[in-house]
Amino acid sequence: MRGGEETRVTSEKAIDAIRPLVEEHFERKDDDFVPGESTIQLSRPTFGPDEVTEAVESLLSTFVTMGEKVDQFEEKWSDYVDTRYSHMVNSGSSANLLALKALQGDVIEPGDEVIVPAVAWSTSLFPIVDIGAAPVLVDIDPETYTIDPEAFENAISDRTEAVVLVHLLGNPCDLDSIVDICDAHDITIVEDCCEAHGARYDGQDVGTFGDVGTYSFFFSHHISTIEGGMVITDDETISERVRMARAHGWIRELDDTEDVTEAHPDIDPRFLFASHGYNLRPTEIQGAFGIHQVDKLDQFVKQRRQNAAEITSRLSEYDDVFRFFEEDERAYCSWFAYPFQVRESAPFSRDDFQRYLEENNIETRPILAGNLARQPILEEIDHRVSGALSGAQQIHDTGLFIGNHHRLDDEMIDYIVSIVEEYVESQT
Repeated sequence: MRGGEETRVTSEKAIDAIRPLVEEHFERKDDDFVPGESTIQLSRPTFGPDEVTEAVESLLSTFVTMGEKVDQFEEKWSDYVDTRYSHMVNSGSSANLLALKALQGDVIEPGDEVIVPAVAWSTSLFPIVDIGAAPVLVDIDPETYTIDPEAFENAISDRTEAVVLVHLLGNPCDLDSIVDICDAHDITIVEDCCEAHGARYDGQDVGTFGDVGTYSFFFSHHISTIEGGMVITDDETISERVRMARAHGWIRELDDTEDVTEAHPDIDPRFLFASHGYNLRPTEIQGAFGIHQVDKLDQFVKQRRQNAAEITSRLSEYDDVFRFFEEDERAYCSWFAYPFQVRESAPFSRDDFQRYLEENNIETRPILAGNLARQPILEEIDHRVSGALSGAQQIHDTGLFIGNHHRLDDEMIDYIVSIVEEYVESQT
């Protein structure tokens, strides 16, 4: 028996022995939820025995760097969102970097402007700076948490070449309006879908409306590869640039290397670099998780939507103190979290409400980075602010979110509702 075959047989035996133990481990019930003692967490693990066993198989095989399982995950993701190319990377932030990097030169040149909503994550903005462009912060609609189309159009200048749309908290932007504006002004669209897995607009997956889209598979997101991200596009040139930049800029990521190798016969083609690049490759461990996670996404999103509908319904009588998010009829929100905005007229502040939730073991977070224009790093970045950013400031001052995930059950929702009711009634 050859060494490779022997290793495979030995690995298969090991997996057969391990699988029942892994399944037994995940079948064990978590500690019972005890209201007031147990913590309502922001997220819970999305993986189980299939992902762990698949990852162990990769480890036993010793083929652990980017390979066949990453390829399988990329193919499954392309099928899921209905796109031509999907390229996995090591994080959603890296996905944003490569998406912008792929536009450098042909679309975006140094000094050009790229518009970005003022409420987003830091690495929705930083890649703009990394490619030598200037970010332009525009306001969001506080009712939807996404970019305000009118503010976007008002921010366009003769230097504007692209926009980074952020489908914040899983809520799709007003894509009808934005696509029309971009078409009219010849603006390239990058869709940051890092919190919007499974979200759709008019039945079409977010990420597929623009020129390039990105996703994150961090531990706390709808599905997870522990760390990880994806860049999607239908554009062959963008695809090729992403693949090369992901892996050092060498030509082994090209489909056709003949022209480059013939032009440089003095360089070993195995180490021939034809593009600026990084090392942002994922591992087979991440790919192993991904190929099983995709199949679970729709059910996870369905559960998040049910949770959000239940919480909103039961707290709707308090709309005099809270602004509740309402979904546009064209949008299918995937509810990354459950957000609250405390109205300015409420007899309590956002900070006081947030403190009460935390004291009662309900984890909270701000609405991402809040108003990015307020972040100290912006003092060091060449950027422009368009408009007053009043919507972004409203979110910054009054917004927070709590966890909304597939493991949030009726007992936990009952507890969340009771704590919110208890607090509001004590303040009014």
